[in-house]
Amino acid sequence: MENAMAAPAAVIRHLQYASLPNGSQLHYASAGERGRPLMLFVHGFPEFWFEWEDQLAEFGRTHFAVAPDLRGYNLSSKPAEVEAYRPRHIVEDLVQFVSALGYDQAVVVAHDWGGAICWNLAIQHPELVRQLVIVNSPHPYLFAKALATDPEQQAASAYMNWLRKPGAEKALAANDFALLDRMLADADGKPAAWYTEETRERYHAAWSQPGEDGVHPLAGGVNFYRASPMHPPGEGEPPPDISRLDPAAFVIKVPTLVIWGERDRALPKSLLNGLEEFVQDLRVERIPEGSHWVIHEQPERVNLLIRSAVA
Repeated sequence: MENAMAAPAAVIRHLQYASLPNGSQLHYASAGERGRPLMLFVHGFPEFWFEWEDQLAEFGRTHFAVAPDLRGYNLSSKPAEVEAYRPRHIVEDLVQFVSALGYDQAVVVAHDWGGAICWNLAIQHPELVRQLVIVNSPHPYLFAKALATDPEQQAASAYMNWLRKPGAEKALAANDFALLDRMLADADGKPAAWYTEETRERYHAAWSQPGEDGVHPLAGGVNFYRASPMHPPGEGEPPPDISRLDPAAFVIKVPTLVIWGERDRALPKSLLNGLEEFVQDLRVERIPEGSHWVIHEQPERVNLLIRSAVA
């Protein structure tokens, strides 16, 4: 690890594209030499590949480090239909993307919605995931259970129902993306130190990229919420029925590191309770002062934790 950390930061290349057999085109950034072991970095909402800039520069020293824009985001395909954003389609994108890069296995690092997708990737395609690193993204069964039974989690996740409503993308874009800028504030509601004017401009540019056939630039990201069965009950609705979910179908069989900023307002640390029952080879690293955006707040610490887990 010392030799890796002493090497110069890797150069990041972007404006690269992979055309997938399912018709999707994913834009991606990369660092390091193709042919080295693949590390795949998967962003969440409302981000894009740039979330992983510090990680690409670090892990490109030793790996072929790649961060795609998920479908619906920035420069990747943005289909109009909500159905196109069901989790199975996003998982399929990643499976085909790894193959398009010339690999059959990857270390997978993921955050937020990217984590939700990659929990499923590891469940459905364990042969593809050499190691899994999750940052502030709950295991799907534990999250479904919390949405069904935990009033505190239901309240914390109420924003999901707002995002599912018609017009949410226009509301997010209003007043020069004021709501999205506020979302990236720190846990105390003050401007985050990492969210500099330069970084803000990068995000605003990504949020402004148009979709096909007049699709709103933010519709793809919002459609992840609309297409997902995971959301708290709305007013007057019964809680979701999880009785048909078989816990045994949600077991993770690959080595897994979970990094959790404990000041996450939407995803409280209680979502870690019981995780050891679903992950056979689990290590959890808690960052008490970290928020949902801990990757940006403490990139060096996050990098050290990831490096300690990567073979």
